[in-house]
Amino acid sequence: MLKDKVVLVTGASRGIGQATAVLLAKAGAQVIIHGRSNGNIEETEAAVTGVGLAPFKVIYDVTDESAMKQATMAIKKKFGRLDGLVNNAGVMQEGLLGMVKTEVMQSMFDVNVMAVLQQMQFASRLMMKNETSSIVNISSIIGQKGAKGSAAYAASKAAVVGLTMSAAKEWAAKGIRVNAVAPGFIETDLTSHYKGDQKEAVLNNIKMHRFGHAEEVANVILFLLSDMSSYVTGQVIGVDGGMVI
Repeated sequence: MLKDKVVLVTGASRGIGQATAVLLAKAGAQVIIHGRSNGNIEETEAAVTGVGLAPFKVIYDVTDESAMKQATMAIKKKFGRLDGLVNNAGVMQEGLLGMVKTEVMQSMFDVNVMAVLQQMQFASRLMMKNETSSIVNISSIIGQKGAKGSAAYAASKAAVVGLTMSAAKEWAAKGIRVNAVAPGFIETDLTSHYKGDQKEAVLNNIKMHRFGHAEEVANVILFLLSDMSSYVTGQVIGVDGGMVI
């Protein structure tokens, strides 16, 4: 499905990012895995190598624009192009609206919004000469519907939807498709702090009455990166087990 395609996955050390990197490798892509340090992506590197081509690694903090630019230059030097980008790196901190500290809000926007915007800018420069390219941004069902105790996170993920729609309109004529995936409750490290009654309350709101898995989100990302979605852009696809219907 993605044979000979070069795809960058940010935040590839675990969860959705790791599952996506492995699935893309199985589909024949040359995967570029991103992490904040070599140590935190060793597991992903081994998993990707086990099913496909050895990944190319880029190490930087997504809030460091200069480091991101250097990584983009390294990708250009190595491959000369970029066919796909999965903007997966993100953070989540909860807190009631009246209690959210400015520094917490700023931190989430730095990672969840500004880094996504800058990553798209850099990636687009490597994609412009391609006939077709695809960007997939990871939003959240919370970014569309909101959630008590998650105002800052919801606002940051809603901003990702706005970025996605705007970029899709700007870049469609240049052959760059831009879509977003909005996961619901997926069992990853980001949701591991939910316990007992809190977890049961979430479960009761999911029509399929089970939590999602990272691989199920990865399947949708693969679709959006592949030619199977060649006429799809500017969409936000929920992967939530019917959480909002």
